Amino acid sequence: MRNLSTYNSLAILTAFLLMSSVALSQKTNPANWNKKTADKWVKSKAWAPDLKIQLDPSVNSVEFAKQYNANKADWDKAFDFLEKQDLANLKPGKYPIDGDNVYALVSNDPLKEPAQSNWEDHHNYVDLHYVIEGAEKIGTTPFTNVKEVVTPFDETKDIGFYKYDNGDYYTATPKNFFLFFPAEAHRPHLKLDGYDKAKKVVIKIRMAK
Repeated sequence: MRNLSTYNSLAILTAFLLMSSVALSQKTNPANWNKKTADKWVKSKAWAPDLKIQLDPSVNSVEFAKQYNANKADWDKAFDFLEKQDLANLKPGKYPIDGDNVYALVSNDPLKEPAQSNWEDHHNYVDLHYVIEGAEKIGTTPFTNVKEVVTPFDETKDIGFYKYDNGDYYTATPKNFFLFFPAEAHRPHLKLDGYDKAKKVVIKIRMAK
């Protein structure tokens, strides 16, 4: 009887420890973080402690935490480029950072009127948008909202274009940067009062599957 009781106690303790371990693993795994935990991580700047540019509050913190922690080496290279490059003197063009995994596209173009602009989305890369000089209006909306196809998605170019009349719009300046994930359509480089042109960099970071 005593041996059976001891066995039952050990079984209960083992089950409790296993459940506690699973719960702890879920809590500490960024893939399982809720918005409150992800927001706290973003605010800590653990992802880029020396970067002076601010992540715009509109960014999906849960998806950012998931992608960064699943692919830290590539994200660190992207932030290193953003922090250490002399962005103001970079000429327009493509800048390899880590082959096809991470690369930067610098542009210095006139801003667009809404009638000239479409929504876009990507399947294989996260977009980091940062305005180096000037300012622009930039839109974002869940991809499920964009129904009217302008240009069908091209797998080789990882882009499709769409029409949509609504969305949320923000101001992009040299003080903040934006992240757009594949579930989010975005509409960048829109004209803003007082600005006709913006120099910017888009860093493409391959999605962690």
